[in-house]
Amino acid sequence: MADSSSSTDNPLDPPPPTTPTSGYHLHPRREPFEHGLLPIPKLIFTDGAQALSQLKSTLLSSDSDHRVNLDTLARVLQIPIEQSRLIIETISSVLHDESDPLLKAGVSKEIDAIGVNVYDLLIFLYIQSYKRLLPKGHRDSAAVADVWPSTSAFDGFLSALSPLQLVRSNSRRFIPSQADEEVHQLSYLQKHIGNILSLLADSSEGEGDDSLVLSIDKFEHLGFLMYFGEKGIAKIPLSQSTPFFANSDPDMPAAPVPASQVLDWLLQSISSTQEHIADRVSPKENGPSSSDQDVQMADVGTTSLKPSSSTRGPSFIEGVSKSSCVKQASDLKGASVKVVNCHESVIYILAPLKYATVYGCSDATIVIGAVGKAIRVEHCERVHLITAARRICISNCRECVFFLGVNQQTLILGDNHKLQVAPYNTFYSQLGEHMNQAGVDPNINRWDESITLGAVDPHDSLSHPAGVSDAQAESATRVVPDQFIDLVIPNWLEGDQSGSTKDNPFPLPETYLASKQKNAKSLDEVKQILKESQLEENRKRELSSALHSCFKDWLYASGNIRQLYCLHGE
Repeated sequence: MADSSSSTDNPLDPPPPTTPTSGYHLHPRREPFEHGLLPIPKLIFTDGAQALSQLKSTLLSSDSDHRVNLDTLARVLQIPIEQSRLIIETISSVLHDESDPLLKAGVSKEIDAIGVNVYDLLIFLYIQSYKRLLPKGHRDSAAVADVWPSTSAFDGFLSALSPLQLVRSNSRRFIPSQADEEVHQLSYLQKHIGNILSLLADSSEGEGDDSLVLSIDKFEHLGFLMYFGEKGIAKIPLSQSTPFFANSDPDMPAAPVPASQVLDWLLQSISSTQEHIADRVSPKENGPSSSDQDVQMADVGTTSLKPSSSTRGPSFIEGVSKSSCVKQASDLKGASVKVVNCHESVIYILAPLKYATVYGCSDATIVIGAVGKAIRVEHCERVHLITAARRICISNCRECVFFLGVNQQTLILGDNHKLQVAPYNTFYSQLGEHMNQAGVDPNINRWDESITLGAVDPHDSLSHPAGVSDAQAESATRVVPDQFIDLVIPNWLEGDQSGSTKDNPFPLPETYLASKQKNAKSLDEVKQILKESQLEENRKRELSSALHSCFKDWLYASGNIRQLYCLHGE
């Protein structure tokens, strides 16, 4: 198997490097840790290595092609079919190997039939034990008493990272930096890589440490969790970075290697990366904790926001306040974006992406073009999000409205309140091309279908009161058709870019289309009445003033006032 980033078939991938060098370091893949964790209790094993080893034997004996389909997965894990499908779709969204047939699948029926590779599944299940890094400066519930008003039993701890608190802190110290997260993920891998290798290894006739061996194809599955590479270059397939598989011929693959030898090499590589990171961040120890693009919110103005220059990490759009921000594909480095800590603003990201994260935003309208893998929205309040995506996860949000064009069911987790969903409601000229590049199908829109899981996320590091772990997340309601309106993206926001999209690529449901046509007809009738009315000048002024007042009230009540920032933001 080949690492996804080594392929040039995907238009979102950078070109591969010519030859690997010893100067590259081993890094964890962020995607499985950020988009691949599910709060399903039966996926978290107290003794992961032993339980998964038994599961491996069961799965390998049930299928000769090393793939696990929907029904088999549900049976062996003793979970509902809906959760089994969710697991396969989640693995598909974070899978490293672009050649895997699962990534070629479109609709759910194809995904169900193709299933997931046994070894990718085992790694996915193992990392469900991962605990996310506790935000810096956090002292659990006592430190976050000043958050949203207590409207639920979970507010004291689940709302710990509320956007209101982030505004008051006026910095990003409550959000782990990319460097901190990478160190945390490396530490996790350092501790658990031995167990993970044992799940990939085969038994041999040797004794002791040589009784387990690893073939090159099993070794490549580690690409699910890690890769070699540095800033500005594509990731390098793991097998091409090792001393024991580097020159292997596909027609004559290298002989299996003792797992103990592979473990020693991996631990040495992880230690080398940890030392490299320590050397890189040590000059900043007395300053704010930061990663490639982490900056303090207090120091960010709308003119200073710059995306990451690294293809290895995501581009950041951060700290936009009472303004607008427009980013085209040419403004972004790589195919991943994080929108963090933006308030009372309108954000346009008109680009094809693989991954997107919206975190800690409030009172904002955010348009994210086309996301081919996954988008996650977390700890947001009164945000209007418009996106075309393969899948979306919503966690710990309040009073947000999501206008969606999504190919899979929406995943809703955590402590949510008053969420609303509606069909996709906008377009820009390049949207069709961006959706094609990202792999988003306009003929499938499951905007009003959702899966709700636990209100408590077992992957966070916060303490939770006893008895709440079984609570289900609050689901979302549909926007009333009469309140559905289109979002108009001004043509000039696209600059010199132009495309062929001239309308919403997702067909509207009949009730929403009828309401839209009815409102358009009513508007035309009002225009005609005003045009034909014979009013004195003072009456015309009174009518004009009343219309402006009503329009202003609507702008503020609907949140559309934010779009006016485009007139003076950039």
